[in-house]
Amino acid sequence: MQKGDCRAWCVCTTCSVRRTRPEKESAVKVGVIGTGHWGGNLVRNLAEMQVLAGVADPLEGNRSRSLEDSPGIETFEDATSLLGAGYDAVAIATPAATHFEIAREALEAGMDVFVEKPMTLNPQDASDLHQQALQEDRILMVGHLLLYQPAIDFIARYLRAGDLGEVYTMHQRRSKLGRVRDKENVMWSFGVHDVAVLLSLAGEAPTRVLASGHAALTPGVEDDTYLHLEFASGVKAHLHNSWLWPRIERELIVTGERGILVFDEQASQVVLHRKTVDPGLAHHDGGEEILFEGSGQPLRLELEHFLECCRERKQPRSDGRNGFEVVQVLQEAEAQLKG
Repeated sequence: MQKGDCRAWCVCTTCSVRRTRPEKESAVKVGVIGTGHWGGNLVRNLAEMQVLAGVADPLEGNRSRSLEDSPGIETFEDATSLLGAGYDAVAIATPAATHFEIAREALEAGMDVFVEKPMTLNPQDASDLHQQALQEDRILMVGHLLLYQPAIDFIARYLRAGDLGEVYTMHQRRSKLGRVRDKENVMWSFGVHDVAVLLSLAGEAPTRVLASGHAALTPGVEDDTYLHLEFASGVKAHLHNSWLWPRIERELIVTGERGILVFDEQASQVVLHRKTVDPGLAHHDGGEEILFEGSGQPLRLELEHFLECCRERKQPRSDGRNGFEVVQVLQEAEAQLKG
């Protein structure tokens, strides 16, 4: 096979060349593979951070827009060419079905890898990438953007400090009249970030996964889903996703021994409701307080964390194991929906 024979996002052993990793320079050189709608956001941020070295996309229009954001960068028509360009790291924002092969070849080429969610479409591929990154001593980070939302970081620290006491339940909702897909269900489309947050806040993988849903528009593709997770700690988590919903709902509610935390993603607020029930089952309402406000720039914070991990050689918050655990939950849930 000749190099030019590769299809749009193909990477193969015939085309890709393993390289010896050069000594680190002061700035990490990053390439972006896939510069469409979301990939364009990666391009703009990495260009502003002055680490963007090149982009790969089969569409000339996408490559041209990248050049507007960062004149002078290299452009490639396919992933393979970029992987052989000698960069330190790569960010992958191609269709999910291509993530595994591109990430695998990037790791083999000695590159650190940032791959958008979902990491892969099945747990085995995700596990293989995680193990490969460990063996190659490479950074592998998954784009679970909501984990880098400052409000989520605040909630994680609040719970770890024990300020809410024992945590009972976590309820997450992400629903709206949104873009309907005909291949992946709404849980895969809307819920990946939410599952990552629930697992992170719980601090462990679930011991039990239950899922139900309804496919109204396309047979076998659920438009409305409910996911229930049980953890060894006793915490239970629940997630509702729908793209057939009359209003936008982006909310996380954490109920604990000393009150109830509510994160309204649209308002960018974390509110503590001091509503409790005593051992005699009497209600107490101590009012409410805004504990945190502000959304920051999660994507910029996420990419800064990736670059920090590349420079300091430390495991990312959303590493390969985190990506694997999220995909594992989603696949188990999908199996129940199809069963």
